[in-house]
Amino acid sequence: MSLYLVAAEASGDLLAREVAEWVRRKSPGTEINGIGGAELAAAGITSPIDIAPLSVLGFVEGIKAYGDVVRLADAAADDICKRRPKVVVLVDSWGFMLRVAQRVRARDPSIRLVKLIGPQVWATRPGRAATLAATVDHLLCMHEIEAPYYEPFGLKVTVIGNPALTRSGKGDGADFRARYNIGADEPLLLVLPGSRRSEIVSVAPVLMDAARQVKRGLPAVQVVVLPAGPIQAEFAQRFPDAPEWARIITHPDERYDGMAAATVALACSGTVTSEVAMQGAPMIVGYKTGWITWALARGLLYKKVHITLLNILNGDREIVPEFVQTKLKAEPIAGKALEWFKDPAEHTAQQARQNTALSALVRDGKPAAEIAADAVLAELQLAQRPLIGT
Repeated sequence: MSLYLVAAEASGDLLAREVAEWVRRKSPGTEINGIGGAELAAAGITSPIDIAPLSVLGFVEGIKAYGDVVRLADAAADDICKRRPKVVVLVDSWGFMLRVAQRVRARDPSIRLVKLIGPQVWATRPGRAATLAATVDHLLCMHEIEAPYYEPFGLKVTVIGNPALTRSGKGDGADFRARYNIGADEPLLLVLPGSRRSEIVSVAPVLMDAARQVKRGLPAVQVVVLPAGPIQAEFAQRFPDAPEWARIITHPDERYDGMAAATVALACSGTVTSEVAMQGAPMIVGYKTGWITWALARGLLYKKVHITLLNILNGDREIVPEFVQTKLKAEPIAGKALEWFKDPAEHTAQQARQNTALSALVRDGKPAAEIAADAVLAELQLAQRPLIGT
């Protein structure tokens, strides 16, 4: 049996690796190839193309990168059709994966297509449900609220839960602090600057400025920055002085330990916010995109008030403070962080608010990646069956 995984961004690359590892545990004889980044490479799956140009953000930015998206979609489809896997799993990255799926479907309809993580039809553009249903054979989505959008179109849907909430369990914060000689009672501010190049340009400078302001207001605070793998070089270029006042941790295996060690976290909006919530640190979320993208999203597309998943899926209420677009400024972010550092009661109250909200999102049972692997293996079995009459 042969399987092909495609991942275009950091969060999808990590999930693709986890699914590949579960597939190997359950079906060691399965041949796995794929396109991705450092995570898939760490699993021994070498990508035939460089996915770095796909780290874009927003509508206008996406238009600027459209040539790269089309070129890489063509290259991905070429490699898939050359290898002729039984099943292809397309992880996250809606626009790029849709193009890959359409190209593969047109050239080789025998290949079964699985979309792992669907577009956020519950928040914006529900019409994408029909588009996806017409293109792939099976959707593996995170939340129960997504499934009804696909029922009218007959697409097979499996709810796997949020991978960030079932991933790796609790990090070892005490061990992380010991490794870096940070005392158990020392305040630790964690900065998660984003996973895309555009986020390092638009969001990271504000979060890093806020962290410096916290450091000035509370000199005892230890600042730790965890730049995601795909943007580490870009981060180092843009913030060359950061190692002078912060610890820059680049090894992916320290990710959850660092989150668990944090007293407070400043995070660029994305999958990472759910991961931080799972580790228990009170967090502040920042985000900014291009103005045309923002105007289109707010005016025509996006139907929710908030952008952080923990807020959206808890009645669209602000449980996690958000500083978005015009509100993305270092001073109020630093002020909120200092409030939590200096007031233990408020820090504890924020932890309690997040934990209560989190409890509504965690699915019992297997890790999301294992549920996804089971569904993928079932698709491989279907693909192995001979056609009736042959």
